[in-house]
Amino acid sequence: MESSKDIILSIQNLTMSYGEKNVLNGINLEVAKGQIIGYIGPNGAGKSTTVKIMLGLIDDYEGKIVIFGQDISNGDPSYKRKIGYVPENAEAYDNLTAMEYLVFTGELYGLDSKFAQQQAERLLTQFELEKVRHTRLSSFSKGMKQKVLIISSLLHDPDLLFWDEPLSGLDANSMMVIQEILSQLAAEGKTIFYSSHIMDLVEKISNRIVLLVVGKVVADGSFEELQEKSEEGSLSGIFNQLTGFTEHRQKAAQFVSIVRGDSGDA
Repeated sequence: MESSKDIILSIQNLTMSYGEKNVLNGINLEVAKGQIIGYIGPNGAGKSTTVKIMLGLIDDYEGKIVIFGQDISNGDPSYKRKIGYVPENAEAYDNLTAMEYLVFTGELYGLDSKFAQQQAERLLTQFELEKVRHTRLSSFSKGMKQKVLIISSLLHDPDLLFWDEPLSGLDANSMMVIQEILSQLAAEGKTIFYSSHIMDLVEKISNRIVLLVVGKVVADGSFEELQEKSEEGSLSGIFNQLTGFTEHRQKAAQFVSIVRGDSGDA
């Protein structure tokens, strides 16, 4: 049992609606220092909405959220300086160079311009992007942009990370490096919310998995704990079972049948 001082983030009865539609239906979570949370669920389950509320990007919600001991509804944005964020569909400033973008981001987090540049150069070198640091982001591949966004989320040495599909566009070697970075950051006491549809990656890197379905937490525990409550051996299988999606083989067979040109009259 974690002591209260180890709790980085607390969500109490979080609800959120868009008009008539309930997006979040009473979420309760306590997240401890050093945990890697695999935050997963079907499209539309409310994952991104939860994260945006915690980031202060959405304020029309009910419930209570405490981050670093601070109720985020009090209007004080200072807690955000200790947070790093990689959104699923990030809009980088394509007219800026990689270095300009990172220095700009660092300054937003309160870093000195010179220090931000030094850190950016060192981190870009680690990702083998030092030769294109003065090249505009508009010419970067998706994977290269993703590396810059990951660097921007870490530049200020945050204590809490929200990464939404962070490995999108990355090659296998880069994915292995990022996985190891996450593991080492968690070992140093950083807390990480990691959201992805790549179940085997979530299974590998997370020490706690939270599954959201129609705005409710339907599973919360380590992969081993979720296995014990399920007949499935993989996280993908557990995901399908708990979300009620069991027709994947039948759907695949129907799809292949159409590709083959079957008439469908049978």
